[in-house]
Amino acid sequence: QVRLVESGGDLVKAGDSLKLSCTASEHIIRGPAMAWFRRVPGKEKEVVAAISWGPRTSYEYYDAVVRGRFNIFGDNSMNTLYLQMNSLVPEDTAVYYCAARQSSDKNIAYGPEDYAFWGQGTQVTVSS
Repeated sequence: QVRLVESGGDLVKAGDSLKLSCTASEHIIRGPAMAWFRRVPGKEKEVVAAISWGPRTSYEYYDAVVRGRFNIFGDNSMNTLYLQMNSLVPEDTAVYYCAARQSSDKNIAYGPEDYAFWGQGTQVTVSS
C-alpha cells in the first residue's frame, strides 16, 4: 500500500506563488502516472495536473485554467512529487490532493476513479 503525504498548503495573496509537495512511502516517482487534483466545497475532485514518465522524458498534462501557471514535476531521489503554483488567483482556493495510479498504470488519466492511492489533502487559500 503506497502512502502519500502532501504538504505546502498555505494562505497566500493573489499573485503569490506556492509549492506543494507529495512524499511517497516508496519509490514510485518515474513509475506509475501521478497527478494533483483539487476539490472545492460542493464540487467533485478535478484534475489540475498529471505526469507520466518515459525512458528519457516526462509527459505532462495541465487543466486549461492552470496551464502556464502551474508546473508538475518529480524528484525520484526524494520520492516526492511537486506542484509549483505561480500567479495564484482566488479561484485556485481548494484542497489539493496528490494521487498515484497502480504501479502498472503508466499512462496519464483524468478521472479520480483511475487513481488508486491518495494523500490526505492540503488546503490552499488565495485571498484577493
